[in-house]
Amino acid sequence: MASEESGDEVRAVVTEGRFESIEAAYVVLEPVMRAIAAAVGDHCEVVLHDLGNRDLDRTIHAIVNGHVTGRAVGGPSTNLGLEAVRDEDAEHNEFGYAGRTADGRELHCSSVYYRDASGRIIAALCINVDLTPLQTAQNILDGLLPSRTPEKPDRELHTHDIASLLDTMISDAVAVVGRPVATMDKRDRVAVLRILDGRGAFHVKRSVETVARRLGISKVTAYAYLDQLRSEQG
Repeated sequence: MASEESGDEVRAVVTEGRFESIEAAYVVLEPVMRAIAAAVGDHCEVVLHDLGNRDLDRTIHAIVNGHVTGRAVGGPSTNLGLEAVRDEDAEHNEFGYAGRTADGRELHCSSVYYRDASGRIIAALCINVDLTPLQTAQNILDGLLPSRTPEKPDRELHTHDIASLLDTMISDAVAVVGRPVATMDKRDRVAVLRILDGRGAFHVKRSVETVARRLGISKVTAYAYLDQLRSEQG
């Protein structure tokens, strides 16, 4: 009898894959969130966003392994949540895309959006896997394996705007240095700045601020590192 009542409760909150409230979504998705996090590990964050009330400063209704991004219940939406609310008629489910934490760690992400009976987006289930442990292991293995001829980098980058160009240049420089930003020391960060300076990146307006943010250092520190390496170069 109890199992029948439980099944009736679940059917009451789910209608053809839709939820009528964030509380209804949580009833069904909370055990799924815990299962995903347990299966993947501590470097996997699972988040349930409440998009129904449109208070985008406080959308995080539930979160498992929030240490991955440093967020907690009551935290804000991401830019993708903003896009979903802005254009509700579009299909926003996305799987296996790249994300990034505030301190520059790379994430492997997927997001699924849920609607109510009227088609209004009310919730999003997001999975964010921190790639830092895998990248660190790869760097260790690369150091043990025989050296390989490095691939020739792209000579010309085609992007839609200067901000995207700068972002790509920063990512390429970090890749050349070969360490995740979260584990970089001063020498690594100076190496990234040296590469970018040599490629003309600092001719872009406010580029130092952008690079500093990506490297997890202050603008003042970035300028000091630049002055240091330029003085060394004569």
